[in-house]
Amino acid sequence: MIKFLVLVSLIGITFCVHADVVPNDLPNKPKGVWYSIFDGKSLNGWHLFNNTGEIKTWKVEDGSLVCLGGKGPSGSGDIFTDQSFADFELRWEWKVNKGSNSGIFYQVIEDPKYKRAIETAPEYQIIDDINYPAKLEDSQKTGANYGMYSPAQSKQLKPIGEWNTSRIVFKKGKVEHWLNEIRIVNFKAWNKDWTKRKTEGKWKDYPDYGMSKVGRIGLQDHGNKAYFKNIEIREL
Repeated sequence: MIKFLVLVSLIGITFCVHADVVPNDLPNKPKGVWYSIFDGKSLNGWHLFNNTGEIKTWKVEDGSLVCLGGKGPSGSGDIFTDQSFADFELRWEWKVNKGSNSGIFYQVIEDPKYKRAIETAPEYQIIDDINYPAKLEDSQKTGANYGMYSPAQSKQLKPIGEWNTSRIVFKKGKVEHWLNEIRIVNFKAWNKDWTKRKTEGKWKDYPDYGMSKVGRIGLQDHGNKAYFKNIEIREL
């Protein structure tokens, strides 16, 4: 929730009143009710980052949203929900090809001053842990809060080509990442530990990273094939 101060003048006296600014694209759904943000048939409800033009890097195939692996500038093929979300639980199914890399962004902020979603948005990492051509740090492996929190050793990842199930829970800064019904990441945003990891690590040059309490959901195009289906959300 974004807050600002409004000055109210009453009988010559000025008061400071706190007001909440709620994005007008927040969904009007009952809390706790699951609903789809991908209809299984089209790209309706999705757009490119800071761009409402034609999406050429994704297609719908057999009820799945498929990343074709665009070769444009980094981040140019990422797609995002038209709606923003505050506290939520997101669940979906996914798979990748051998050596592929992708992810789910959340709390994404769009603004012309940002070139890519990663400047503001945390990411649930999705990648082929075994066959990816570069060496991966633990915080870069599947299920990680990318560049911040590594997945637990209890993680159970399906073989390449098989569908995995994942969940993200975000409630008042308390964040959980789940993979195949196992919670593998659990942290509190904006506390001392989180701030230290941000300011001393990969995001030290991105002051707006992870700071928003409201934002869009995004699917990453990292130049590789990736498949998503049954993408559902509920507000908390």
